[in-house]
Amino acid sequence: MLRDFGRRNRVRVRTQILLRWIALAGQTGAALVAALVYGLVFPTGLVAITIGVAGIANLLAAFLLPSARRLSEGESTAMLVFDIVQLSVLLWLTGGISNPFALLMLAPVTISATMLRLPGVLLVGGLALVSVTVLWLWSMPILSPQMTPLAPPELLRFGFWLAMAIGITFIGLYVRRVTLERQAMGDALAATQLALAREQKLTDLGGVVAAAAHELGTPLATITLTASELADDLSDSPELAEDAALIRAQAIRCRDILRSMGRAGKEDTHLRQAPLEAVVREAAEPHLARGREVVFAVGAEPGAEEDIEFQPVIHRRPEIVHGLRNLIQNAVDFSAGRVEIDLAWTADSVMVTIEDDGPGFPPGLIERIGDPFMRSRRRPGYEGMGLGLFIAKTLLERSGARLSFANGGDRLRASGVAAGGAIVMVAWPRAALEAQPGANEPNPHFLP
Repeated sequence: MLRDFGRRNRVRVRTQILLRWIALAGQTGAALVAALVYGLVFPTGLVAITIGVAGIANLLAAFLLPSARRLSEGESTAMLVFDIVQLSVLLWLTGGISNPFALLMLAPVTISATMLRLPGVLLVGGLALVSVTVLWLWSMPILSPQMTPLAPPELLRFGFWLAMAIGITFIGLYVRRVTLERQAMGDALAATQLALAREQKLTDLGGVVAAAAHELGTPLATITLTASELADDLSDSPELAEDAALIRAQAIRCRDILRSMGRAGKEDTHLRQAPLEAVVREAAEPHLARGREVVFAVGAEPGAEEDIEFQPVIHRRPEIVHGLRNLIQNAVDFSAGRVEIDLAWTADSVMVTIEDDGPGFPPGLIERIGDPFMRSRRRPGYEGMGLGLFIAKTLLERSGARLSFANGGDRLRASGVAAGGAIVMVAWPRAALEAQPGANEPNPHFLP
């Protein structure tokens, strides 16, 4: 799912060139201050040539490549390799690992970890490690104005090399990991938005269907009536009367089709609010005929006051329906034969518990459930990456719900079902779901 990591994280030529100009300006400024202000002695001519070569390469890139173009994987890798080589030569001429500016070797490694695929990151990081090792072992010393070599003790030089090697490795791994997490979260959120948009489009389509059924009802009634009158008037012409009867029959068929579609459309658009059980059953409906027994248990929590015995009427929101549907699908996928959906409510909250009799969640992964693109198997025999649960969790939390995951136990044993299945508990504050303040008043059509 992250195969296009490098393509998504490509940078523009303009950005790369600007960063390199800033680096060259810093290198030039450091060399001038060292030579003119502090009087340090080093091969200034070779240093100037090294900086000039990098400047020429930058000019060529600016003239030959369109500024708005995004660098390919190979081009980005080549530029970073060139930067490491140029910086290594510059450091070799100015004291090697003892030069404080050796810290800049971390910059190309950090950039590669954010924009390259793993082979490119390993190439750049490996080259940086080789460079700092060479700079530790061999380099030209910087001389003081009195022509005395400026070099720290050998133990300190070893410490500098070790710190650089650890820094390159650690920062490369850390930045890479953070970038992958950010990319995975972005992909998962995009999938969530697509799922919600699809659910919303289906709801909007229902409104169009209902409107079309209403608008076409009158013309079809007129056609039916006219065809009936023609059939009666054409009784002397059997063939024409048969054609008129056919027109009437087809018009009636169109009317029946539109009525059926209109009822479906009205269910989507006018049932903006529905009893809790109706919404949950709608979410479960695609998975009721998949060879598993799906049992609903509906009722207020034990000891509830009399005025909340009737189930609440809630907003029929696409994110709630789609989120519950994903959770129920997951339970049906892994159940051995039975899924129990428990609907309960109190004066302050509404709870939906989905329980299956399957193998349950691996205990070590329960805390990570809901994270996108988990790299371990989420449940035995399953190779998915957790995106479906992430979408469900994100959509339901968007509606105000809190989700918790656990494995089965006492409740399943008491009901005679094999213990150990997965349990997903979804709880909302009642105020976040109810369609209107008085929606929980007794309704004889929707008794629990």
